[in-house]
Amino acid sequence: MSYQPSSTRYDLMKYRRCGNSGLKLPALSLGLWHNFGYIDVIENSRRILHTAFDNGVTHFDLANNYGPPPGSAEENFGRILRDDFRACRDELIISTKAGYTMWEGPYGDWGSRKYLISSLDQSLKRMGLEYVDIFYHHRPDPETPLEETMQALDYIVRSGKALYAGISNYPAEKAKEAIAVLKKLGTPCLIHQPKYSMFERWIEGGLLNVLDEEGVGCIPFSPLAQGMLTNKYLDGIPAGSRASRGVFLKESDLSEKRLTQIYKLNELALQRDQSLAQMALAWVLKDPRVTSVLIGASKPQQVTDSLKCLENLTFSEDELNSIERILKH
Repeated sequence: MSYQPSSTRYDLMKYRRCGNSGLKLPALSLGLWHNFGYIDVIENSRRILHTAFDNGVTHFDLANNYGPPPGSAEENFGRILRDDFRACRDELIISTKAGYTMWEGPYGDWGSRKYLISSLDQSLKRMGLEYVDIFYHHRPDPETPLEETMQALDYIVRSGKALYAGISNYPAEKAKEAIAVLKKLGTPCLIHQPKYSMFERWIEGGLLNVLDEEGVGCIPFSPLAQGMLTNKYLDGIPAGSRASRGVFLKESDLSEKRLTQIYKLNELALQRDQSLAQMALAWVLKDPRVTSVLIGASKPQQVTDSLKCLENLTFSEDELNSIERILKH
C-alpha cells in the first residue's frame, strides 16, 4: 500500500520564520547524517521519514558525504522521495551541502567553484531532483578566496539548482564576511548551521548576535551532543552506542564530571515532566534567534519522542540558573 501522509500533519508543529526571509521552517527538522546509508535498513529509514512528515517535519537535511558510504544517504533518500513523497515535493524543504571530502583528487573537497557546482550536480542526480531548497557550504575553506565560494553559491541560486544559500560551521567573523559578500552579490544568506548544545556553546560568543543583526536564520545540529544529552548513558556505555564505537563520540568524552552533569540535568528534566533529550531540545529552541533544530533518529519512536519537547519550551529563571550551575561544575 502506498504511503498516504497524515491529514493532521500540520496541526501541532510550530513553524518559525527563517531570519528576514519569507521561509518558515518547522521547529524540529530531520537530519540524515546517520541511519540513511547503505549500511542501514532502508525500510526503517522510510518509516522514520514517514513519521517525521506525518508530524509536520517538512525539512530534511542532507550532505553529499552522508552515508556511509558517502553519497548513499542521498541515494536512499532519493528512492524514498520518488516512491512515497513525489506528490508532496512542494511541501518539503530539502537541503544538502558540500565542503568536506567527497571524492579523490584536488576537486573533491573544500570550497572551490569547481567542487561546489560539481558536487551539487551529483547530489541532484542521486536524489532525482531538479533543485534543492537550501544549498550550504559545509565549512570555511582557509585557502580558497571567500569571494569565489560565495560567487559559486550565488551562481547556484541564480541557475535554479537551489532556492536559497546557506553556510555551516563558519565562526562569527567569517560568517559576517560571507553574509556581506552574498548580500553584495544579490543572493542573501538564508541560514547558518552550527554545532550547538548545552555542552557546546561557542555560538553564544558572537555568532548568534551576527545572525540576528544580519537577519539570517540559525539551525543547530548535534543538540543532544551525540547522545550524551539523552538517558542512553545514565547507566554506563551500552554496547552498540556511538560512544562504544568511538567514531564521533569517545568513551573519554563521558568523564566522571560529564556523567555527573548528565545525571543532574536528567533530574531537572524529570521535574519538568520531560526526558533529558526533550529538555535539551527545548533549551536550544528557547532562543528566538534559533529558527529550527536538527534531530537525528535511528527509529521512528525517537522522532515522536523528540517532538514532545514542543509541549514545554518555556524555562523559568530558576530552571535556567540551575542548568548554568550544573554546567559550571
